[in-house]
Amino acid sequence: MNETSGEPGGRRRSVSDTMLQGESDAQAAASGYWLPAEWSKHQATWLSWPHNAETWPGCLPAVERAMASAVAALTEGEDVHINVLDGDHAEHVLAVLGTSCKAGRVYLHEVPTNDAWCRDHGAILLNGNGASAHGQLALNFRFNAWGGKYPPFDLDDAVPRHMARLLNTPIREVDVVLEGGSIDSNGAGALLTTEQCLLHPNRNPGLDRAAIESMLCGSLGVQQIIWLGDGIVGDDTDGHVDDITRFVATNRVLTMVEPNRNDPNHAPLAENLRRLRDVRLADGQPLELIELAMPKPLLHKGERLPASYANFYIGNRVVLLPVFDDPGDNVAMETLQYCFPTRQVVALDSRDVVIGLGAWHCLTQQVPAFRE
Repeated sequence: MNETSGEPGGRRRSVSDTMLQGESDAQAAASGYWLPAEWSKHQATWLSWPHNAETWPGCLPAVERAMASAVAALTEGEDVHINVLDGDHAEHVLAVLGTSCKAGRVYLHEVPTNDAWCRDHGAILLNGNGASAHGQLALNFRFNAWGGKYPPFDLDDAVPRHMARLLNTPIREVDVVLEGGSIDSNGAGALLTTEQCLLHPNRNPGLDRAAIESMLCGSLGVQQIIWLGDGIVGDDTDGHVDDITRFVATNRVLTMVEPNRNDPNHAPLAENLRRLRDVRLADGQPLELIELAMPKPLLHKGERLPASYANFYIGNRVVLLPVFDDPGDNVAMETLQYCFPTRQVVALDSRDVVIGLGAWHCLTQQVPAFRE
């Protein structure tokens, strides 16, 4: 299905002016909106179709084929919405998808983008409960292409408003830079993030750690921020948490480790593991930690890529796992299957995909099912 999208209007507002009916951050958190865990039921997954040849030089067709495989797997359990550039691009995407997707599960929207990283430029969807005015709320954080690294990014920055309109969901403007890949929720009030990213001066130089914590709690309805340190080598996002540590249950995280002490990833991942061991959740319980070794270094034109098994995506019936023709692939598959026994782990060869410096979590954004 193709839809032509118009640009919703409206000015940007400051953080204190972004809440519904002008309430404060603390009031917003108490108003009944909360960030579900990724494993909570989805009504859909949202994507922006890869089209930027500069992101994937010489391998864009292979990336599109991989994306088609991901979409086919996801449609076994949920709808998939895809942003496309225009009508011609929609026809191209349909041709790439072919007949592999479950009938009636794919929706194309003419929402032009600069690139494909929907996790970071898409709306973050919150669910509401009886105390909220609406069943769901879209958050529109600012997007500046990871600190202004890849202009232009104006089309990407506009995507949340399009998504909210297409979903017929109220939207809250938050005049703060935040990418979806920089946070990870357990759905019970705890949020993982990294100092390298959220405290980086290229995001929100006017906000200190305390202000960022207040913003996260107020905007996302969480109560506990778990700060990790640095991300992995090759990650141009300045240390997104979705490449290193992910919640896989309310009190369980999967975290990447690097056994080779001579590898530059060893020290930061060891420090993150140390921090995780010290964490106590709101009920006083420690986290259950599952360690998973990084794949061997993957290079492209002499540069190390951010290949990581942590960049998986949890769908309703499947878990999309990036694999790299590495000896550790099977261990990663077994580990994720242990974490999600009721879902099928779908291993997708991501050696071409990660040339764009991301993988399946970066390319997806879940639309939670309404909580009645």
